[in-house]
Amino acid sequence: MIERIFNNSRFLVAVTIVVSSLAAIMLYIASIYVVFHIVVDFVSLVPSSADGGKRLAVKLLKVLDTLLIAVTFQIIAVSLYRLFIMTDVTHKSEFLRALSINNFHDLKITLIQVAMVILVIQFLEQAVEIGASVDTLYFGLAIAAVIAAGVWATKSMHDDDRH
Repeated sequence: MIERIFNNSRFLVAVTIVVSSLAAIMLYIASIYVVFHIVVDFVSLVPSSADGGKRLAVKLLKVLDTLLIAVTFQIIAVSLYRLFIMTDVTHKSEFLRALSINNFHDLKITLIQVAMVILVIQFLEQAVEIGASVDTLYFGLAIAAVIAAGVWATKSMHDDDRH
């Protein structure tokens, strides 16, 4: 009886799947809306200076950042659905196969890698927006430390797979 309760409790993951899916959809829509306004602003007033070009680059980097977060929510939703709800091993998700996600362990590695890319984009935003400053240096060093820890963690997880 307890085993049956635990087996059926995997459907509680559906709440996380729904929330992650809605978050991804909302972020995709928001990004399209923001890009539309960036294009309208660009057409009405094409940047004529380096500073104007930098401001445009920062806006686009922020959209890219938002899109990567949306992709992260989508990866979480599809992965959790595939791993916990649809446990039929004969049906393989093309989306997850493209990302090499076959189990929860692979999902963790993929999310760490996406987080590292998001951090790099955050640094680029800072570097373009603020420029070369001590704050940018400290920010870059902090991000480098987090990325180094992420690389070490994913390498350790891959090494665990081989043993």
